Amino acid sequence: MGKSTLATEHLLVCGLEGAFAWPDATQLGREFTLGRLDDRSLCDRLMTPSRLLDIVTRRQLEPPQLRLFQDGRELHPSAFLRPRVNRRGQAQRMVDTEALENLLDTGVTLVLDAVETFDPALEIATRALRWWARDVVQVNAYLTTRSTGGFPLHWDDHDVVVVQLAGNKTWDVRNHSRPVPMYRDAAPNSVPSPDVVWQGTLTPGDVLHIPRGYWHQATHANHEDPLSLHLTFGFVKRTGVDWLAWIADQARELEIFRRDLVRSGSAQEQEAERARLVAAAMELLRSRPPATFLTDRERSRPPARHAPALPAAREPDVVVCVTEFAPHVERAGGDLVVYAGGRKITMREKAGPALDLLLSGCPVDLERAGVECGINVRPLARVLIQEGICIGLTDESSSAYTGLVTGGTSWKLP
Repeated sequence: MGKSTLATEHLLVCGLEGAFAWPDATQLGREFTLGRLDDRSLCDRLMTPSRLLDIVTRRQLEPPQLRLFQDGRELHPSAFLRPRVNRRGQAQRMVDTEALENLLDTGVTLVLDAVETFDPALEIATRALRWWARDVVQVNAYLTTRSTGGFPLHWDDHDVVVVQLAGNKTWDVRNHSRPVPMYRDAAPNSVPSPDVVWQGTLTPGDVLHIPRGYWHQATHANHEDPLSLHLTFGFVKRTGVDWLAWIADQARELEIFRRDLVRSGSAQEQEAERARLVAAAMELLRSRPPATFLTDRERSRPPARHAPALPAAREPDVVVCVTEFAPHVERAGGDLVVYAGGRKITMREKAGPALDLLLSGCPVDLERAGVECGINVRPLARVLIQEGICIGLTDESSSAYTGLVTGGTSWKLP
């Protein structure tokens, strides 16, 4: 593929690399880093407090996705959710706007997990970060009002990038107590480290990178500004344990690993079984290295959620690739093999320039792309849409690219 992709064109990716002075995503998870975005206006384009509240009040949300806290104590859902009964007597819980307004005025922290599910701009930003880091990424929003304490010192089982969008928040970041701890681990990790890495206050445009296992807490207590909003992008990287779990799944292909283990055989029979299993396991480990596991993970992940296409009289004029990870394209003889969204598609090598555009992750105007590539790209786009790799750009989704993705590829907004 060409160099111009969503991972290189999205302003959040470019802004984070500049703020952290990183050449690429390989620095993720290595050490704590503090920086500041050059483009402060990026904050409002990503998310605003009013936009977040609009999402919360217009949808049926339940804990643990939506939670409210006062000074670190989680509030019972009945404090802010109320059943709404329609004329047929059917009830569903939604946010009680009056109760929420009172709580916000008193001082709370509102947490909405996986906010990219509901907001187009954050959906595209999160996809750009996935393509950049080649890891699963989720973004949570934290809105704090009045002078309110935060969560106690804690650690996350994933790397974190914090982007302060509005107001101020004070942070206390400490070293790890146990190197690279895991959610499911062999030993507990419950004693915070006394080794302070950084203490200070974030203002709009400031960004933090907190590696997995680093203890941290954030508070809005003793701040005069009425609110604070920050986004936390969590990067779930794969470990050697994940590789071994994948190897175990691969073992199901071999009959030797599907057989029952010997329980009552002689010592010689048990030793012979052990030797056979060890030899077969060693061959699996040798033939399926970690790099193969990581590549398979990217290629086999299904396409992301997106709005279904409506019946239309004509095909879309602008399309965009929506796979969770950047597609892989390999050459095989005179053909190109595309691995993306759990699909494998073979195409003629002459389609290469058009594929570079269509799989870039940026919106592509098909008429202009055809002129640039010298071929009719619509049949190729049709195949990619049928396979769920690309979708037609809608007015709603196009807004997520406006002002956030540079014009490095052939596209225009509808």
